[in-house]
Amino acid sequence: MTLIARRDFLRDSTFGLGGIALASLLQRDGLLADDHSPIRPQFDPAAPLAPRQAHAPAKATRVLMIFCSGAVSHVDTFDYKPELVKRDGQPLPGSEKLVTFQGENGNLVAPQWTFRPRGECGKWTSDLLPRMGELVDDLCFIHSMTAKSNTHGPAENQMSTGFTLDGFPSIGAWVSYALGSESADLPAFVAVPDPRGVPQAASNNWNSAFLPAVFQGTAFNADKPIPNLARPDTITAESDRATRSFLQRLNARHLQERAGDSDLSARIASYELAARMQLKAAEVADLSQESKAVQELYGMHDTSATKAGFARNCLLARRLLERGVRFVQLFNGAYAMGEGVGNWDGHKSLVQQYSVHGPILDQPCAALLTDLKSRGLLEDTVIAWVTEFGRMPTFQKGASGRDHNPKGFTVWLAGAGVKAPFSYGATDEFGHQAVENVATIYDLHATILHLIGLNHERLSYYHNGIERRLTDVHGHVIRDVLS
Repeated sequence: MTLIARRDFLRDSTFGLGGIALASLLQRDGLLADDHSPIRPQFDPAAPLAPRQAHAPAKATRVLMIFCSGAVSHVDTFDYKPELVKRDGQPLPGSEKLVTFQGENGNLVAPQWTFRPRGECGKWTSDLLPRMGELVDDLCFIHSMTAKSNTHGPAENQMSTGFTLDGFPSIGAWVSYALGSESADLPAFVAVPDPRGVPQAASNNWNSAFLPAVFQGTAFNADKPIPNLARPDTITAESDRATRSFLQRLNARHLQERAGDSDLSARIASYELAARMQLKAAEVADLSQESKAVQELYGMHDTSATKAGFARNCLLARRLLERGVRFVQLFNGAYAMGEGVGNWDGHKSLVQQYSVHGPILDQPCAALLTDLKSRGLLEDTVIAWVTEFGRMPTFQKGASGRDHNPKGFTVWLAGAGVKAPFSYGATDEFGHQAVENVATIYDLHATILHLIGLNHERLSYYHNGIERRLTDVHGHVIRDVLS
């Protein structure tokens, strides 16, 4: 028998108590992995969208991602650089004859819209988006975001799925897989494409890839609702109800004879959701139920058909969120060949393009945030405004626009659990590269998941011999932006 000296006993006890205290603090802050919790959500194939428990208490119950495709110029919108104004027309120091995505760059070019302080916090934003600028007191800017690709398609893939390659589930699909839906009559995940079309990566932005198909995003917008939902005039409502009831009995009997067939259960559940959507989706897309004041707030009747269309989509997004849709991905900008007239890809004539796109985004997006806040929905909704990468502080050689720049750009968060007004990270004095608190898309995804109660390291799906996750093997929660 070995005796322990009193001094050693007291020392070891102190270490033990310190470890207990540390574990308690880590658990409180959601930093302690729970080795007993499953890394794959357990769900009933017969009810795959039934609500499920998060890993930890959540600040938010739903997510709105506003995705401006085409790569918005941060130095012309939210990232104010006085030195860029001062050195307008001069070479970018240390980068003479710099070659980027589309070729050689010219000199530094000042922001094409005036920046001014806004809100009570005095945050400087540009006149391109004045109504969104008025809301800076509710926003948390991340000015040091970086991306892995300088090409639109792969960069859109990364912002939506965490990977530049095709074939990976979108963040909305991961959230649906983890938490299910709060609504029994609507999808857990809805993608709302721009009225002008889809982004360059198209349905990759909302697909489920190797996750079960029930978790993929349902894509529709206010002008192009889900097709084939309306009941034909030749069929009465009573006959329609009776037919559905009869089919339900047949399906139940068929499933009873094949107990344990999870694929059949999931297929029946999907069809039943589609049937419920037939009744509910038409109602959620009926914007005529909204008051005239709300319609005018969003700009639904603007003389610009494109702006009015995006305004309708913003209002649709609010109606989806308040009816329990877990994840809404709202797109502004659509892929177009050539000069990219449908999105924010301002290579050759940035002022001409952004003068069109700015007003389309500004009023409807600001109205959406204002409306969500006035209805109390910001208290349990997290909003992420994103774009796939930023723009150069220079103009392209021989052009009047800015080239692609994944080395530093701006995104912002708002809503539940987010510190506001707040600015995190920074690019250099010209807006070229992130230099302070450099952040990655993995970090952004980890932070969004954290806000809805999910540990990004404890959310996976076994595929091709690998436990896959949204953040791959990377990512850290950006704790400085949390309230």
